[in-house]
Formats: sequence, C-alpha cells, structure tokens
Amino acid sequence: MRTSRLAATTAFVTLAATDTYLAGRGSTRARRVRKLTKPLLMPALGAASIPDQPVRHRPLTRGVQVAQTFSWLGDVALLSTSRAGFLSGVAAFAGAHAGYITAFARTRDPRAAVSDPGPRAAALAFATTAPAMAIAAGRKDRTLSLPIAAYGGVLASMFGSSTMLNQELPRHVRRRIVAGTTLFLASDSLLGVQKFMLHRPVPALESAVMATYTTGQWLIADGARRAASGSEARQASKAPHTP
Repeated sequence: MRTSRLAATTAFVTLAATDTYLAGRGSTRARRVRKLTKPLLMPALGAASIPDQPVRHRPLTRGVQVAQTFSWLGDVALLSTSRAGFLSGVAAFAGAHAGYITAFARTRDPRAAVSDPGPRAAALAFATTAPAMAIAAGRKDRTLSLPIAAYGGVLASMFGSSTMLNQELPRHVRRRIVAGTTLFLASDSLLGVQKFMLHRPVPALESAVMATYTTGQWLIADGARRAASGSEARQASKAPHTP
C-alpha cells in the first residue's frame, strides 16, 4: 500500500507542478496539454490519500473523497472559457466545499463555538472579500453577482469549519488540514481577482492559483488520511489533547 501511495503521490506532485507551469504560459499549446494534466489531478490525489488502515474518522475520509469528486468536476468545467463552463465550475466547487463542510462538521469538536478565532476569521474573510468580489463580478456580468456572493459564503464556511476539528485528532493533523483550507481560500481569492478585478490576465497569477489550489487540496487529503490511518489513531490516543 505504501509503495502504491508513493507512486500516486509522485504522480500528483508531477501533475501539479506541470499544470501550475502550464497555467502561467497561456499559450494555445499549453491549454491543450492542460486538458490532460488538470483532469488527472484529483484521481491521482485520491489514490495518494487512501488510508493504509482506515480504523477511525471514516466520515472525514468519506467527506474528503466526495469533495475530491466535485473538485474533479470543477477542474474539468473550468477548462472551458465559456460562461456556462465557469458557472458549472463554480457549482461543482460549491459542492466540493459542501463535502468538506460535512466532513469537518462530523469531526467537529463538541466544545468548539462560532465565537472561536477560526470561525471569526472566516466571517471576517467573507465580509472583506465576498461583497467586493460579487460587485466586481456583477460589473462584468450582472447575473454573476449572486452566485459569486453565495460561493464566497460557502468557501468561508468551509474554512471556518476546518478550524473546529475534534481535539482527538493529533494537533499536526489539524494544522495540516487548516493550512490546506487556508490555501484553498487563497487560491479562490486569487482566481476571483484574476477574473473579475484585472483588465487583462496575469500569467504568473494563474500559476499562483494552481500552486495554492493543488497544495491546499493535498494538505487536506493527507491530513484526512493521517487521521484515518491506524498509526495516527494510536498517536492520537497517546498525545495530549491540546488545541
């Protein structure tokens, strides 16, 4: 299992690095090659994040797998430059975030509260970015304002819910997942700036979108794998329950 996971991880890292590079090229040839590299990202990540011995926290693992499926749909949809393709991608990634929210909610610390620093940071991120992004989107296409505002709410909720994980999980696992959701939040914010706030595309920004996206997805998936594996479960039972 470890050998196959290493091979899948190598494949994912290679695909992620290649797609990140191609995203910043912007040429017709690069876009054609991305029709191969980008749809392979989530299948490779899914194979790389299968737990060795899934003995606990199965809802977290299942939710992450659902999110990866919707993320794959979003990756494919956003290869299109059409309005329909963009809206399909937004809907698919909203579904991915819903999958993550469900997974994190089922692994929620019963002592966590919405007044904790993590949820407050999520609310602040939403309040400072979602309205501006919705207004900017509406200037390009007024029918996009509501979907973008709604997506911003789902995205912020995904990040906020990741900060409320059960303290039975090892601290390094929780930190890994939160780092992943933070990068996902950053990736989508960069994508919004690129698409709605700039007059012309910036190739380096396209690469930054993919770099933060793929790294964030990997951190979330790897955190869930570590939580579900037998070795991490044993570590959790021995480790002190620190936030």
